[in-house]
Amino acid sequence: MAIFTPNEFDDHESVLFFHDKKSNLKAIIAVHDTTLGPALGGTRMWEYASEEDAIDDVLRLSRGMTYKSSLAGLNLGGGKSVIIGNAREHKTEELFAAFGRAVHQLNGSYIAAEDVGTTVEDLEIARQETPHIAGIGEGNVGNPSPATAWGVFNGLKAAAHFRYKKDTLHGLKVAVQGLGNVGYGLCEHLAKAGADLVVTDIHSPSVEKAVQKLGAKAVYSDDIFHQDVDIFAPCALGAVLNDQTIPRLKAKVVAGAANNQLAEARHATDLMNRGILYAPDYAINAGGIIVISHEGPNYDKKKAMKDIAGIYDTSIKIFTRAEQENIPTADVADRIAIERIEKVKVENSQLAMAG
Repeated sequence: MAIFTPNEFDDHESVLFFHDKKSNLKAIIAVHDTTLGPALGGTRMWEYASEEDAIDDVLRLSRGMTYKSSLAGLNLGGGKSVIIGNAREHKTEELFAAFGRAVHQLNGSYIAAEDVGTTVEDLEIARQETPHIAGIGEGNVGNPSPATAWGVFNGLKAAAHFRYKKDTLHGLKVAVQGLGNVGYGLCEHLAKAGADLVVTDIHSPSVEKAVQKLGAKAVYSDDIFHQDVDIFAPCALGAVLNDQTIPRLKAKVVAGAANNQLAEARHATDLMNRGILYAPDYAINAGGIIVISHEGPNYDKKKAMKDIAGIYDTSIKIFTRAEQENIPTADVADRIAIERIEKVKVENSQLAMAG
C-alpha cells in the first residue's frame, strides 16, 4: 500500500509502526501536525479487516485531531494511535505495557488518551512505561467520554436551532447510531431534553438499556439511515455518510460523535445539495480533548464544562459562514482550522528569523 501519495497522508510529520512479539502488540502511531503544540489523540483498539484499513483510519483520525484542536482554540497538535486487535478478546497488561513503551519512543511529540476500544484502566498500564499519557494521574479528568457527549449535545442543539429555528429539542426525533460511552451519554442528554430516540448498536445489551431506561425505539443497524426523524446522530465508526447512505437519509440535520463520518470530502457537498445541515464531526466532538486540555493539579470541572458548551457558538459560526458563502459546513470548519495553523506557522517563522 502507498503511504505518501493518498489524500489521507496529507503531509503527516511521522507515521510509525510498532510490533512487540511477546505481547503481540501491533500498533500504528501517526503524528499529523505539531505546529500548535504536542500531538494529543486517542488510542483506538479495533479488529480491522486489513492492515490497509488500519493505516487509513489512523491517518484520517490524526489529521482530524489537528483540525479539532485548532478549531477548539487549543495549543495542541494532532495525532492518533491504533492497536490492531479485538478489544473484547485480545487485551493484556503486557500489550498495553508494550504500547506505553512505543509511545515513549516519540519523546513527547505524541500524547495518548482513551478512545474506542480502550479504557482509562488500559492507559494506566501504559502510563507505567511513559509519562506521555493523558486522562490519568494528578488532576486527571478520568474518562473523557462524558465530556465528549456533552460537547456533541451542544453542537446538536446548535444545528437544531439553525435548521429548525427551535430553542428546544423537545419533541424532535433523533436517530442515534452507536451506543458506546459517548453515544449512550448523548442519548441521556437527549432524553432529558425531551427528544424522541431511535437507536441501534451492534451490542444488543446497550440497545436494551436505551429502550428500558430512556424509552428509545430500537431498529436494526442498516435501518437507522432511513428513519423518519429530524436529526441523524452517527456515533459509531467513520465513513457512514457515503453514496449508499446519504440518499436514504430523511433527517435534515446530521450531528453526531463519530470521527470521519464523511467517506469522502465530496460527500459534504452531497449533503448540502440535499438540504441536509451537517455539523462537522471534529467541531462538535471536541469535548474530550477540551476537558483533557484542562487537566492538571488546578483542574476546574465547572470551567471545563463551560468551555465545552462553547461548541454551540462555534457551530453556529460555522453554519452561518457556510450559508453566507454557499459552501459545505465541512469546508468552512477546515478553513477556520487551517487559518489558525498557518497564522501560527508565520508567527513562529518570524520569531525564528528575529532570533
